[in-house]
Amino acid sequence: MDNNNSGTNKQSIIGFVLIGLVFFGYMLYNNYQMQKYNEQLATEQVEQLAEAASNALEPATESATPAAVETEAEPVVDAAQVQTLNVENDVLSLQFSTLGAQIVDATLKDYTKYAPKNERHELVKLFDPESAKLNLSFYVKQQSRNVLVNTAERNFELLPVEVVEGAQVVTMRLPFGEGASLDYVYTLYDNKAPERDYMVDFEVRMNNLAPLMSNQSSIGVEWGNRSYQNERSFKNENMYTTIAYRLPHEKDIEELGMSEKSQSEEVSSSVEWVAFKQQYFTSALIARSTDFTYADMEYNTVGAKTGYIKDFAMQGAVAYTPQTTSYDFSFYLGPNKFSVLKKLKDESGESLEMERVIPLGWIFSTWISRWIVIPIFDFLQKYIASFGLIILILTIIVKLLIFPLTYKSYLSMAKTRVLRPEMEEINAKYPRQEDAMKKQQATMELYQKAGINPMSGCLPMLIQMPILIAMFRFFPASIELRGKSFLWSDDLSSYDSILDLPFDIPFYGDHVSLFCLLMTLVMFIYSYMNYKQTAASQPQMAGMQFMTVYMMPLMMLFWFNDYASGLCYYYLLTNLLTIIQTFAIRLLVNDDKVRAGLTKKMKNTKGKKSRFQQKYEELMKQQQELARQQQQGRR
Repeated sequence: MDNNNSGTNKQSIIGFVLIGLVFFGYMLYNNYQMQKYNEQLATEQVEQLAEAASNALEPATESATPAAVETEAEPVVDAAQVQTLNVENDVLSLQFSTLGAQIVDATLKDYTKYAPKNERHELVKLFDPESAKLNLSFYVKQQSRNVLVNTAERNFELLPVEVVEGAQVVTMRLPFGEGASLDYVYTLYDNKAPERDYMVDFEVRMNNLAPLMSNQSSIGVEWGNRSYQNERSFKNENMYTTIAYRLPHEKDIEELGMSEKSQSEEVSSSVEWVAFKQQYFTSALIARSTDFTYADMEYNTVGAKTGYIKDFAMQGAVAYTPQTTSYDFSFYLGPNKFSVLKKLKDESGESLEMERVIPLGWIFSTWISRWIVIPIFDFLQKYIASFGLIILILTIIVKLLIFPLTYKSYLSMAKTRVLRPEMEEINAKYPRQEDAMKKQQATMELYQKAGINPMSGCLPMLIQMPILIAMFRFFPASIELRGKSFLWSDDLSSYDSILDLPFDIPFYGDHVSLFCLLMTLVMFIYSYMNYKQTAASQPQMAGMQFMTVYMMPLMMLFWFNDYASGLCYYYLLTNLLTIIQTFAIRLLVNDDKVRAGLTKKMKNTKGKKSRFQQKYEELMKQQQELARQQQQGRR
């Protein structure tokens, strides 16, 4: 290797080391700040909740507020008068309260939450009953006054539960006198179809209220709750817990940024639905008969080791006219399961696009997950009980799909490797840094004669990236893996701890994940093999040994220790199969035969340049001319 290349490699190594130091320094600082934040948040939480509860509800919009308003205190509700009612179907158990006529508890009967000592006995509850809030605000006329009504503060009358075509109908009524009332009507279905049974219809009936309503153009809607921590890793669950919403007729959805603290967003246009999304479960409020005219949304992280994740809040409004007699809403209270969410429709039969709350990545990786990975995964589940075996089969299928690219990449590196004597001659002919462009031109001429495309070795790897990203996003978001065991892992959706540490290691955590360790070890072996092969064909890569062989596996060890064991298991299998593929391809590709083929091709070539070669030479000439002009300018 010439001195100039050696100097460049040393500079590259120093650069990577500095980048690594900056990265680790930043993570240490961020970890320290996060610990301080959690401590402060834990002490302030009670005060924040008390302050939030004492704040009076503002009118939904300025246009909704009558010109002359006099407010009076909400009626004091005797706790003894508040009634609760439990209603359930095969998948969902709901508790209603007459105070505010709202759902105060939603329990999923098919899912259990994580508890210490790897036990899953308690069923998943979507939110804390004490935090549940559903409120409609509007003005009614009482004599010469306009009085603000907050339904969350009123105690409704519970009417007898009806059964209509197998669905249970819960009606609660708030009377206003003279035959006028406000009815909340909830319908819980039991159709043995998850997309229907997790959806609770919610109708607001305004019976003879028009004469009593003040002059207003909208009715305020307020909805909020506090989500439980249902998974082992607070960090991962908190990262995936946020607020999502959809604008009418849009193909995609919007989300508040994923934050460890808080986020808020104001949407002044129409909104079709708002979802309080957790890692594996979602509570969504869907406006069916009329969209929300606006939505102000906010979440705040409660803090680790509290048993909760985030406080959610949404304030919006729906349009009102004297002719309005009812509003149709629905609640989705269920799992983030792709096969269920994609079947949810609006009143016109159009998809609600709610399956997009599942984070599958971006563009190409999303397409791969939606149209390849998920269908294969769902198909295999019908016939195979072991999810470890399903992941193995899925990995083999993916490797077979990209095998032609892998083979092409290896063959390209083999062609470059056998041309090493010619490359050494070029390096010896142009040893000076000033001859770098001539060296590049000579190298490209050699590649052109041998019929080698320099990009052919890199392009297959770039094509594989969307697949790797798709799998990276699929496993932590796949509820199918939740609670499923394999080998020593009791939950493939979470990390597999074989040793709980009595202390926390920065960036690593307080546990040891065996699948992550095995993945790192196999990745190191593969990286070393790949480095040796690449360095043989590209000597200038010799100085990159620390970064490619040691640094990357070490970073993966720290990064993936807290990730889903199913994901680490997949990458472990991927690297193992890649090593097997490499040995198999080496048996198929003989360097002597490759050399003989290239030699024959170089003798028969007539110097016709490829389009890539022509473009590259044009670029080299432009760079040479620019360098010459700069050199003359210095003189």
